Amino acid sequence: MSAMNGIDLAVIGGTGLYRIAELEDVETLQPDTPYGAPSGPVRVGRLDGRRVAFLARHGEGHSVPPHRVNYRANLAALHALGARRVVALNTVGGIGERFGPRVLACPDQLIDYTWGRIATFCEEPGSEVLHVDFGDPYTPSLRRALLAAAAAAGVAVVDGGCYGATQGPRLETRAEIARLRRDGCDLVGMTGMPEAGLARELGLDYACLAIVANWAAGAGPVADEAITFQDVLDNVAAASSGIAPLLRRLVA
Repeated sequence: MSAMNGIDLAVIGGTGLYRIAELEDVETLQPDTPYGAPSGPVRVGRLDGRRVAFLARHGEGHSVPPHRVNYRANLAALHALGARRVVALNTVGGIGERFGPRVLACPDQLIDYTWGRIATFCEEPGSEVLHVDFGDPYTPSLRRALLAAAAAAGVAVVDGGCYGATQGPRLETRAEIARLRRDGCDLVGMTGMPEAGLARELGLDYACLAIVANWAAGAGPVADEAITFQDVLDNVAAASSGIAPLLRRLVA
C-alpha cells in the first residue's frame, strides 16, 4: 500500500487516544519534514475501505508535553501524505454546563491563551507571509460533516462551544477557569493552538472533536474536586467508544 496516493482523512489523537484499533492493513510511516520530525509515526490504514491516517499528537507513549509538540511538523507530514481533511481529537476539561465528563463536543470557536509556541509557517526568513482568515477557526463544512456522521452513527455530540487553549502542561487554577468562563469559553485544553491556525495556513479542512475528560477547576457540581490523570484516562476511554463509528460514517 502506498500512502503517497493520498488519504481520505487524517486523525490527530490527543491524551488517551494513541491509535485507532479499527484500522486495517496498517502501514507505519516515519516522515520527516522541513520543520523536523512529527510527534511519532503516522499509521496509515483502511477504515471500511477508506484510507485513514492517524498520528498521536503527544507520541504513542505520551512523551511530548503540549508546549513541546512540533505542531508544524505534524501537520506538514499529514499534508505531504495527501491529507486534505483533518479531524483533531482533543482531550479537554469542561467549563459550560453542557460539557461534563465523557461528553463529545464539536466546538465552533476558539480563544488562544498559549505563548512561546511557533504558531505559523511564516517563521523562517524568506517565507511567504500569510494573513489567513480565521474568523471561523474550524472549517464549517467539516464541522457539518462531523455532526451529520455522529447523528447517522447514533453518537451524541454537542454542537458548538468555545475552546480555550492554555499553555499547560499544568492544569489551570480556579481563577483562571473563572476568567475563561467570563471570556465565553466552554472547554479548556492545551493543544487547540497553534494546530488550528497552522492547518488554515496549509489550506486544510480542520475540525475538532473534543472529548471532555473532567470538569475544569472550580466547574461542575463539586467545585473542589481534585483531578487525577487516571480519572482523565478512564473518562476518555469511556467517551471514545463512539469515535470509531463516527469516523466510519464520516469517511463513508
